[in-house]
Formats: sequence, C-alpha cells, structure tokens
Amino acid sequence: MDQRVPPTDLELAALISSKICHDIINPVGAIVNGLEILDEDDDQQAKSYAMTVIRNVTEQASARLEFARFAFGAAGSAGSVIDLTTAEKISRGFVGITQGKHKLTWRGAPGLVPKDKVKLLLNLIASAVTALPRGGEIDVSIGGSFEQPTFLIRCKGTGARPPQYLTDFVAGNPLALDAITIQAYYTWRIAPTAGMKLEILKDGADILLVAKPAS
Repeated sequence: MDQRVPPTDLELAALISSKICHDIINPVGAIVNGLEILDEDDDQQAKSYAMTVIRNVTEQASARLEFARFAFGAAGSAGSVIDLTTAEKISRGFVGITQGKHKLTWRGAPGLVPKDKVKLLLNLIASAVTALPRGGEIDVSIGGSFEQPTFLIRCKGTGARPPQYLTDFVAGNPLALDAITIQAYYTWRIAPTAGMKLEILKDGADILLVAKPAS
C-alpha cells in the first residue's frame, strides 16, 4: 500500500490488526509448544523447562496485548483522559519483554492527560525500542501541563539510531504500509490528531524523540 494514498479506515484497522497478530503469534506458539511437552514428555526436567517457558511467554503476550489495547485500541473509552501512572505501568511492562535488554527511566508527575496524547507517548516508546537495536536506556521526560504536555524520549545505548520507518514518515518520505511499518505510520498520523508535532534529533550519540504542542 502506497503511503502517498492514505489508507481507508478499514485498511488501517486491518493493518493494525495484522501488527498485533504479528507481535503475539510467536509467544502464543511457544505456549502451545510448551503445553505439548507437558502432555507428551514424562521427563521432569523437560516439564520444568516447559513451565518456565510458558510463564515467560505468557507474560510477554500479556504485556504486548495490554500495550496494544492502550496504544491502538479504545481502552479507557469511557473518558477522554488516561492517567500517566497507567501509561508508565504499561510502558514498563512493554519494555520489560526485552528481558533486560532495555531499561526505562520515567520522569513526570502522575496526572490525567488527553487520551490521544497518551497514545502518542506509548507509540513513541515503542519506536524508542527500535532505536536501540543493541539495547540501552529509554529516558522518558514529560513536561508542560497535563492539557498541553511535551514528551522528550532520550535513547541512549551502543548503536543508537533514528527509529526505522518513523524517521521516514516524519521526513515526508513515502513507505509501503504493511504489518511492519504500520506502527510508525500510526505514530506519525496520531501526532496531529493529538495536536502535537514530532521531531527526531541527534544529541551526540543519543537519539531524541520529541513531541510538543503544534501551536
């Protein structure tokens, strides 16, 4: 799908659904394999290993689904705001699935922030993970007011690089849309909806993802 032709609502929904399925298919497959070992193998060491795998991947799948529920879905739809404490908890769970490869630092007071702005923040954190392919620290700073916040995400680590795909969209370069590129596209699209402007900057060896009020 050519990014120069915006996807229809149905196409966007289909692509995001594909993205979510892509993210959880491996953990779910690992759970199935672990259950098969429990059913078919009488070796206690193998059963213990299978249970450890099942616990780990179940936590990963749960964290991914909880993240997707808030980053893409209508979680909290009964209101128009989301508590930053909830956003922090979800972000820590999501970053935690990298099993220590990434560390999250959160700087910001708890409070209620408009939903679309929180969605943008969560998607920027997902982009920050891709900016650190060899691992590192994701430092999230939230400033401004709760109604008009600013987000500064500093990506620090060996091999830090501008996040793939999101950099292209922010720069106005068209990309084909699929289950891999849709998260970056969605991040780029939701920014103006949230009344915010995106910037991707370099500060020495660090990469900065910045979102600030558009006006």
